[in-house]
Amino acid sequence: MRIKQDSFGIPKKKTDILLYLCSRFKANRMAENYTKLGSKKISRLLFSLSLPSMIGMFANAIYNIIDTIFVGRGVGSLGIAAVTIVLPIIAIISSFAHMIGIGTSSLISRKLGKGDVQEVNAIAGNGFLLIILVGIFFSIIGVIFTDPIMRAFGATESILPLAHDYGQIVFIGMLWFPFCVGTSNYLRAEGFAREAMFAMLLGILVNTVLDYIFIFPMNMGIRGAALATILGKFSTLLYLIWYFSGSKSIISIKLRYLRLQKHILKPSLSVGLSGFGMRSSSSFANIVLNHTLGALGGDTAIAVFGIIYKTTLFFGMPFFGLNQGMQPIVGYNFGAEQYQRVKHTVKLVIKYSLIYGAIAVIFFEIFSRDIFTLFTNEQKLLSQGPRALRIVVMMMWLMGVNTMSMGIHQAMGQAKQSFVLAILRWVLLITPLILILPKIKGLGLDGVWFAFPAADFMAAVVSLFILYNTFKQKQIV
Repeated sequence: MRIKQDSFGIPKKKTDILLYLCSRFKANRMAENYTKLGSKKISRLLFSLSLPSMIGMFANAIYNIIDTIFVGRGVGSLGIAAVTIVLPIIAIISSFAHMIGIGTSSLISRKLGKGDVQEVNAIAGNGFLLIILVGIFFSIIGVIFTDPIMRAFGATESILPLAHDYGQIVFIGMLWFPFCVGTSNYLRAEGFAREAMFAMLLGILVNTVLDYIFIFPMNMGIRGAALATILGKFSTLLYLIWYFSGSKSIISIKLRYLRLQKHILKPSLSVGLSGFGMRSSSSFANIVLNHTLGALGGDTAIAVFGIIYKTTLFFGMPFFGLNQGMQPIVGYNFGAEQYQRVKHTVKLVIKYSLIYGAIAVIFFEIFSRDIFTLFTNEQKLLSQGPRALRIVVMMMWLMGVNTMSMGIHQAMGQAKQSFVLAILRWVLLITPLILILPKIKGLGLDGVWFAFPAADFMAAVVSLFILYNTFKQKQIV
């Protein structure tokens, strides 16, 4: 609706005056929300943006643990192994959504930092459309080629039937899963971390409740777990559509913005490529890992790693939550050329990640057996699992250094460095170590577990070196 104004820019009609005042109030509230990124005390700002992300991430990690407990108790160790096969596939598809979401949201943050709000909706519209197309593509491919995909990711003949049942349903959910994963980044880019948390928590709550109902009272087994997963994400989708359709967000879903533009997608995807690398690298590494585990330890070793993987997701979620809270601050202030605020933010997040990591390692080392007994009462898993978990988490207190360094480069739009850091841990370090260490002095299966602490130490050293060089080039040091 067009508002008629006089020569001084004041609306002529009373109804137009009301609309004018409402629009100005909305604009001022939104401006106040994102400009706080450049003025508010950094420690408080980091806390306010990171805490909702951390809560959401913790809740997601807790859900993953509960989901595995339900599958382990309701289906058995083969059910856990089947979910372990499908998880990397979900992660690869999600990584495409993250690539788009992280890249476009990084561009949005920098545009807001420069005061250029005109292109924000155009940037978001490009992201919306591309994420929708990604979801449709992978859903169709997954449903048609379920069994070949499962075999490629390491499913043995005994695991394949359950992996097929789980995967078929999950692939249907890929129609909306990527949208939920990718567009949550836009809420954080605007400074609405709490709303992003609500979107995640809603999906987790629905998923957890339906998990129990479908697996136990309704006796649907592994298919019930898959159905609960996609319905949980569907509830998140409904929340996000409601949010972007409302008046709170500067971003809105409108048809005129849903078109692909090269000048937006090229810089966005180059930065977002690191997000793809970080999330897909573990999935591609898991192909090698699952085949190696199957050869060295059979289905039991795959199930053991399934529990370790879910458990270490819980370990790593605070790192990712802190990273998500940090990125809008660094992106905004880098765009505004407030480099001292960038430097101060970086020091804080690395300090906080090291403190948390040290506390978490101590906890996981002490309670490794108790953790495994939550998932299963099968003696073959309990005899191998706790020791393997203690080895894997040994150096994970350093994992935050790599995560934060990658996130900092993403926020600053440094595509090459962020991509190298994204694939550093899983592709450049863990994967070759998985292939090399089992052959050294007869380490065998232990060589697989020791690959993780060795990679975490080397990744931290390389990450700090790259971060120092970047800051030196940008004259931030």
